[in-house]
Amino acid sequence: MRANGEKRVTLGRISGAYGTKGWVKIRSYTERRGDIGRFDDWILEKRDFQRRVAVEASKLHGQDVVAKLGGIDDREAARELAGATVMVERAALPVCAPGQYYWTDLEGMSVRTAAGEELGTIDHLLAMPAHDVIVLAGAKARMIPFAVGTIVKRIDLDAGVVTVEWERSFWD
Repeated sequence: MRANGEKRVTLGRISGAYGTKGWVKIRSYTERRGDIGRFDDWILEKRDFQRRVAVEASKLHGQDVVAKLGGIDDREAARELAGATVMVERAALPVCAPGQYYWTDLEGMSVRTAAGEELGTIDHLLAMPAHDVIVLAGAKARMIPFAVGTIVKRIDLDAGVVTVEWERSFWD
């Protein structure tokens, strides 16, 4: 979240230069790798800079995506972007169908048991082989399987609450 309330969503990371004409290689975090190229503009952020760039072209290349960004016209300029996080504003994501949501919308929500016991606040979610996992913020990271219907009983985006069938004793 930025000072002006604008939420940003991380879509990937630039891993290096590709070719000699300013293209970059991207490690995409989107569910379908190539979807990262569907956005017209990216926000690039690295320790020493932040900048908005137009995406002129993109394509799949092996396990990566390669892209040509506006104003990046040679290998050296592309190489300088290595390590930059690729983000978009949350508002740039397509609207979800009713009952669907983006993981980023769950971050910061309160997690409570069906009995009303507060378990914590969602820091982030992880995609794991067996099932996805909710990671709760706090001094000690707590994880709850993100199994909608069995463990996750209700997601109320308006109230900012996720209701789960989970006992605190599972952590002790």
